[in-house]
Amino acid sequence: MSGPVLRIDLDDFAANLTVVRARVAPAQLMLVVKDDAYGHGIERVVRRAAAEGVRWFGAFDVREAIRARSAAGPEARIFSWLTVGRTEIAEALSADIDLGVGDAGFLEDIAAVAGGVGAVARVHLKIDTGLHRNGIRPEEWPEVLERSRTLEHEGVVRIVGVWSHIAEASDREDDDARALFEDAVTAAQAAGITLEVRHLSASAASFARPEFRYDLVRVGAFCYGVRSAGGPAEADLGIRPIAALNAPVTHVSEHAVTLGVGSLHGLPSSLAKRAALAPVEGRLSVEHVDLGHTEVAAWPHAAIGDEVTVFGAGGASATDLAEAIGTVGEEILVRVSPLVPRVYRGE
Repeated sequence: MSGPVLRIDLDDFAANLTVVRARVAPAQLMLVVKDDAYGHGIERVVRRAAAEGVRWFGAFDVREAIRARSAAGPEARIFSWLTVGRTEIAEALSADIDLGVGDAGFLEDIAAVAGGVGAVARVHLKIDTGLHRNGIRPEEWPEVLERSRTLEHEGVVRIVGVWSHIAEASDREDDDARALFEDAVTAAQAAGITLEVRHLSASAASFARPEFRYDLVRVGAFCYGVRSAGGPAEADLGIRPIAALNAPVTHVSEHAVTLGVGSLHGLPSSLAKRAALAPVEGRLSVEHVDLGHTEVAAWPHAAIGDEVTVFGAGGASATDLAEAIGTVGEEILVRVSPLVPRVYRGE
């Protein structure tokens, strides 16, 4: 090895999909592929998921939604929850993307663009359940529903879903959010809107609380084998990390070993003095992270050219490292530079 490599096992990914889909059934899985599929690569991840029978994919923005569409083919449903401007709306409609809407003005923009190109936009209305990650305020919900019905009669939009986010901070807060969500769904149905899907939960709530599953669950982290910080272990969830960041030993001294990976490759410098890599021969404390290299505690018989697992299968998990610096495993993954080569198994 001349530098770090992110090794991704698509067979392990497929196994995780099987576990997740069995756990959340009869709800369908919407595989979340934001941030380039959490750094794993949208195209390869989506192609394998589609081959495994996944039919819903969730993207953060239109750019990634279009990449997912290209990989998944015309039969898949692709959902984008952030769209900026009428140009992106037109691109999304052209690619047959479902659009999340959390703002009355954005609904009007979608209707205007759809009317201009002779399309019918599939829309999922987002109710703000208290997390304030956009979303239509409950007091504005009846007015938006009325306007939505008008736009449906005009033939420019079709309201296919109601959705939201929850904090997953406590059961009580999540129960309060779910009550608001239920009220929003009931109001939509009372207004004469026929809903195809309702979706509220992500990885943790989808596994732990069946009442949060509804018709779709939006799961990203668990599909990639990333457990929640402070949550059950991967083995207890039945999942396994599908990616491993490996780096070569570039220098050996009596007290430290230098690895060819650093902050320019995406490794947080804050890991120094807080985290440990495992296993080589026992846990190796991280002593220093600079731009291109990382120093760890020495171990017997270390040699230049040895390969060390920084995180992933065979070592500490991404969430293990994340917990040491007060963040989440997803951040460790998405920080890995796109310049770090991805090597795939199971294509």
